[in-house]
Amino acid sequence: MTYQLHVGRCEDVLKTLPDNSVDAIVTDPPYGLSFMNHKWDYDVPTVEQWQECLRVLKPGGHLLAFGGSRTYHRLVVNVEDAGFEIRDQILWIYGSGFPKSHNLDGDFDGWGTALKPAHEPIVMARKPFKGTVSANALNHGTGALNIKACRIPHQTINGGNLADNPHLRGTKLRAAPVNTSFGREGEETPLTDKSGRWPANIIHDGSDEVIASFPEAKGQQGALTGNEPSSKMGAANCYGQMDRRHESIPRIDSSKSAARFFYCAKVKPKERDEGLERFIATSASDMTGGRKEGSVGINDPRAGAGRTSGAKNNHPTVKPIALMSYLCRLITPPGGTVLDPWMGSGSTGRAAIEEGFNFIGIDLNPDYVTIASARIAHSFKKTTEAA
Repeated sequence: MTYQLHVGRCEDVLKTLPDNSVDAIVTDPPYGLSFMNHKWDYDVPTVEQWQECLRVLKPGGHLLAFGGSRTYHRLVVNVEDAGFEIRDQILWIYGSGFPKSHNLDGDFDGWGTALKPAHEPIVMARKPFKGTVSANALNHGTGALNIKACRIPHQTINGGNLADNPHLRGTKLRAAPVNTSFGREGEETPLTDKSGRWPANIIHDGSDEVIASFPEAKGQQGALTGNEPSSKMGAANCYGQMDRRHESIPRIDSSKSAARFFYCAKVKPKERDEGLERFIATSASDMTGGRKEGSVGINDPRAGAGRTSGAKNNHPTVKPIALMSYLCRLITPPGGTVLDPWMGSGSTGRAAIEEGFNFIGIDLNPDYVTIASARIAHSFKKTTEAA
């Protein structure tokens, strides 16, 4: 398990990497929103930048890249024009966003200019390859998704007795034909089995607001009933085993709500600053030429990002490690290398290292690379000591 961090423009650094040398790309690139007046967010990545990503990715390797709800189309078109095959879109749904709306008065009292932001889309793309998925997986380790490692655990009751699980009791396991698996073409693969539900293209934050948006249905969903330390949770959560290291995990009542989807809350201050004990707390305004910290502008969909007052990690758009771990695990073969060309403060790097993958990170801002280096070193030390 190794990691390397680079300062510079991603396309320049990528040109120093060999063809077909990384297994997966997981990244949160610029959204093209001029976020908080940051120059790095003036535009989405270019076709040329994605072409360099495509070149270093192994045949069949997957890309997962976050986008903004208003500029996602530009992101996807550039990814596709670079030569990637668009495979899916994952939605990260959250309840903590707030509307950045200009509210009118007078005759138009009650009218506004923006909806409440509640999701970020993630494009799933794949580098084209020749032959079958099975043959490509044998040759390169890439081309398929690690469904088994990302299944959503069933919510058990009575101390974890699977036979008492209302998800399974009195039902038959459903099956559907698959055309992109390691098995034979046309093989029937269960959508639901004893190891958990098939991962969906929805991820949510477990908030009451999101849970309430799913209809109550026994056997389908499970309500959040509070937070407890992850060591006490047992099987009663929607996190995979590797994600139980981070913060507390909401308990699930499997008779009521949305337990069928993987959930991940937004990043907490403790996680944001792990590994930065010797750093001095700053704010995002320190990197915006004096612009007021947290002033992200009307209609900005990043939903409260940028409010970093008192944080040692002053990157305004930090993603939670549990979320990035899930995404890395979904598309990276065991022992593989994850690339993040727009690394920011290093959440993807922390996730990759804690999942046992190698990592290559690139960022144009040397201050963020310094923060990322400390955070990833923290995860590396924790992971290697545990081993």
